[in-house]
This record gives sequence, C-alpha cells and structure tokens, in this order.
Amino acid sequence: MARVADLLGTWSKAMALPEAECTRWRAAGYLHDALREAPPALLRAKVPPGAAVLPGPILHGPAVAERLRVDGVLDGEFLQALAHHTVGHPSLGRLGRALYVADFLDPGREFQPEWRQRLRDRMPDALNAVTLEIAGARIRHVVESGMEILPDAVRFWNALVKPS
Repeated sequence: MARVADLLGTWSKAMALPEAECTRWRAAGYLHDALREAPPALLRAKVPPGAAVLPGPILHGPAVAERLRVDGVLDGEFLQALAHHTVGHPSLGRLGRALYVADFLDPGREFQPEWRQRLRDRMPDALNAVTLEIAGARIRHVVESGMEILPDAVRFWNALVKPS
C-alpha cells in the first residue's frame, strides 16, 4: 500500500495539485487494500448488495469504501476510487483512474517489469492513455484465461474509448 501511495503522491505533486488533494491521493493509496487479507465471506456480508456478487479476491475495494462510508466519509469520488480500483468503473474520475493505474503499476509487482516501468515513466502526463492501455491488457488477460469479463470492466472500457 505504501508503494501505491508513493506513486500517487509523486503523481499528484507532478500535477501541481493542492497539498490537501495530494494528501487525499496518498490516503487512497494507503487505504485501497486495507481489507485485502480479510476473508471473502466476511467482506461479502459487509458490502452493498450489488457488490456482494463479485469474486472474493476483489471484494476488498467495495468493503473498504463501505466501511469508510459507514464511518462518515462523504467524499464520493474518493469512495468510488477505493471501491473500483481493481476492475474499473465508468464513474471513476481522475483520482479513481490514477489509483487503478497505480495499483497495477505497483513497483513491487514482478510480472512484466519493463513494460510496467515504461508505463510508470509516462505518468502522470499520459493518465488517460496509460489507463486505456492497462484496461485493455486486463481485459485481454481475462479473455485469454477464459474467465468472465465483469460488467463494470466492460463499462469502464467503453467509457475510456467513448469520444468526448
């Protein structure tokens, strides 16, 4: 989580965001996987009904967002970013897309290190292009693995490629 928070902190500063916004971005990095190790059955009981159907390994995002909402966090964009950082969602704003990208580009991940480094090098200036490239790679992986493409991933892709 610290590596993702560091990426988000670096990118938010490079974007010359106000200090409070940089803190918010780093907080998203620190919190996004806070419940990742919790048992899926426990998380399933604590997420909104629409999220309860998600596969166990990705329930932690909606669970963290719901926990913070119940505890009084009212920042909708922040909560959406946490809830959808693993799959994507068409409602993700700049913070949500940056968290989606940072989680994928976490320097501690060992798969395809050269490609992922090239993507990190393009950040934050190419946030939209990098988000699109990662979403495409994730969808290709799901298709090649013969798994079901989650509806939010499809809707996220469609939102990314839709002309403005």
